Amino acid sequence: MRVKVSAGIVGAALLLAGCTSGNELSAGGQGVRFVEDKPGAECQLLGTANGKQSNWLSGQHGDEGGSMRGAANALRNNAAAMGGNVLYGVSSPSQGVLSSFVPTASEMSGQVYKCPN
Repeated sequence: MRVKVSAGIVGAALLLAGCTSGNELSAGGQGVRFVEDKPGAECQLLGTANGKQSNWLSGQHGDEGGSMRGAANALRNNAAAMGGNVLYGVSSPSQGVLSSFVPTASEMSGQVYKCPN
């Protein structure tokens, strides 16, 4: 009996943690900016980064911009981990018919550059 109660408490804690956790912007991610114009020759292309926010428990539209904000934070964090400070050509796949009925993950991707400050 004690094992079942402990398992239930652990399961409830994990569920609540899943509801409240999102992609927090890291210190490095705060230094990454989005740009509309392609970076110049003084910048080095490092590759492509992706960011994803699961919406299974929170639904498509959470508070504070919800899922897309979480995906953008994850993208900025990943770009910083690659050594970049600029994101260019950021896009997100369009939401399909399925996302109208089932909360699907929000995703973003973009090219990561390292530019002089």
